[in-house]
Amino acid sequence: MDVANFLIQLLNSLQYGLLLFMLAAGLTLIFGIMGVVNLAHGSFYMLGAYLAWFLVGQLDSLVLAIVLGTVMAVALGWVLEWALFRHFYHRDHLDQVLLTFGLIYIFEEVRSIFWGDDVHAVQVPEMVNWSIPLTDNLSYPVYRLVISAVCIALALGLYALISKTRLGMKIRAGASNREMTESLGINIRLIHGVVFALGVALAAIAGMIASPISSVYPGMGSSVLIMCFVVVVIGGIGSVRGAMVAALLVGLVDTFGKVLVPQIAGMAVYMLMAVVLLYKPEGLFKQ
Repeated sequence: MDVANFLIQLLNSLQYGLLLFMLAAGLTLIFGIMGVVNLAHGSFYMLGAYLAWFLVGQLDSLVLAIVLGTVMAVALGWVLEWALFRHFYHRDHLDQVLLTFGLIYIFEEVRSIFWGDDVHAVQVPEMVNWSIPLTDNLSYPVYRLVISAVCIALALGLYALISKTRLGMKIRAGASNREMTESLGINIRLIHGVVFALGVALAAIAGMIASPISSVYPGMGSSVLIMCFVVVVIGGIGSVRGAMVAALLVGLVDTFGKVLVPQIAGMAVYMLMAVVLLYKPEGLFKQ
């Protein structure tokens, strides 16, 4: 592998890893803080992609579609937490799994009713629809760099929110000890609503920005959900920092595995998870 090809694969792995982080961060926050096993998280990624396709057709702008789609995703997350999830916090994890598994089918049916079962393409914005030449024959799409930049910006924003703000302090307190947090007068239900809405928004944004390069198709949330759980397990349940490190590791292993050892590429990520769990059963980082 020459330098240009290595650089392309490195950039691809970085972009894929950062997208996985966007998804896994919301999933690990919801599970680590609210204690909810959310199997429907991949459906939010799918809904984000379909929203991007639909709204671009109406607004003729991917940027406006992402802004409006994010607002809609936050509203959806808030309503779902208020109407459904808050009634399952103290229930058995099996009840939560059944609830979220049922939501997968509901979202799939809603998607089929409103948008059909066809595969759709989302046009890359003209401003970033060009490539950077690396050699005479190889180039790298600028839009993939834009995806990485957006994910990094959101990751830094999430870090600042959780680590540097009063809201983040309340979120961390609620994750550490819910009863003590409530006794101090903090509205833990409001915190849970904010966390769930944030998790849904992150997953939907990941789907929206990825839609021009991955297409939009039925069931697209199922495959990413499996990878999200792998990232959460490797990084440590409830740890956003762990989700970032694990997502980048998974991106590297998956991307370079397909190039260097395609015979075992399908199992390389799971081998990584097995090795991590063998030596650190709680994941790379604790909450």
